[in-house]
Amino acid sequence: MPEQKNPRGAFIQRDKTTYAIVPRTPVGLVTPEFLENVARVAKKHEIPIIKITSGQRLALVGLKPEIIDDVWADLGMDAAPAVGLCVHYVKACPGTEVCRFGVRDSLGLGLRLEKLLVGVEMPGKVKIGVSGCPNNCSEAYVRDIGLFGKAKGWTLIIGGTSARKPRIGDVIAEQLTDDQAVELVQKHLEYYKNNAKPKERTARFIERIGIEAFKNAVLG
Repeated sequence: MPEQKNPRGAFIQRDKTTYAIVPRTPVGLVTPEFLENVARVAKKHEIPIIKITSGQRLALVGLKPEIIDDVWADLGMDAAPAVGLCVHYVKACPGTEVCRFGVRDSLGLGLRLEKLLVGVEMPGKVKIGVSGCPNNCSEAYVRDIGLFGKAKGWTLIIGGTSARKPRIGDVIAEQLTDDQAVELVQKHLEYYKNNAKPKERTARFIERIGIEAFKNAVLG
């Protein structure tokens, strides 16, 4: 029997009959209007579960496949990436916007990366974390791409994961400006996209080729 294809922007649940979708909430920011709309749509379609995910997103769970397109339409959103091989999300802490520990603007940089990268196809799924200080509330060391701020700039980490076979990422560069950080993230992803095996996450890719080979290829 051929593998069942998931409806647009949805992934199958444990019961094998219902699905979940994950509307985009860039860097975890939401508005009262967005929350009111989610509540209205959930009531209209009798969606049984709304779950905040580890990636600062809202998962709407328990949807029958025939209502999924209508739910996206009522939300007024395009279908967001859920489990595909792409950049899934950018997670960011409050940074200098409100946090007393923040030394860099993690929300600003996170939103910039979100607009550039989320949904871009990759060999494997990619998760990004941006933290405004070394406390690392967005878990930069266990993200495919991680950034955390110090007084003199951003520290860039690659190849982390908290999955079944965890890996602490490698520090690639320090004291980066916002522009330098964005440029290096894009270079990293371009090299990964062109050289990784299908479904190979960044952690396994770095383990396979070696961190020094990666640095030489990307940093020169």
